[in-house]
Amino acid sequence: MITMEDIVREGHPALREPASEVPLPPSAEDNDTLKQMLDYLQNSQDPELAEKYGLRPGIGLAAPQINVKKRMIAIHTMDEQGKQHTYALYNPKIISHSVEKSYLTSGEGCLSVDRSVPGFVPRNARIRVKAADIDGNPVELRLKGLLSIVFQHEIDHLNGVMFYDHINEEEPFAQPEQATPVER
Repeated sequence: MITMEDIVREGHPALREPASEVPLPPSAEDNDTLKQMLDYLQNSQDPELAEKYGLRPGIGLAAPQINVKKRMIAIHTMDEQGKQHTYALYNPKIISHSVEKSYLTSGEGCLSVDRSVPGFVPRNARIRVKAADIDGNPVELRLKGLLSIVFQHEIDHLNGVMFYDHINEEEPFAQPEQATPVER
């Protein structure tokens, strides 16, 4: 079981190195790692389990955050309409995106960052993602709103990019141009 002790924190080299593609079909070891990443997210959102194991609640996790330099992400969150979305994916890649931007009005956080980093993080409002599911089957997703933001945050981790790299240093709360605010 993955706990907060397994999650590397900012400054760790794994967070700044591009991750490697996962050979498909995935190995049993890669499948086990990806399932454990998803289990962490689900457990961290259960108040009883989160307290028992000291888990910080998370809605997304990328393999580099547990010092596994492979292109794997897990996402478990509700969208703005209250619908549950759960993904465990290999080799996710953004294949197209909107010109329009969006941002979380509350700013973004990260399980690998133990401090609050104030500021808006501009993201693409809509994206299309190609990936492989946990069984190695191809999937293509059209995402917008919170899901689009979460996917971009996690895919950034696979490329060695942290969310605060996108924040305007001079004016962290300057509303990004042509951007739609997203509430969480």
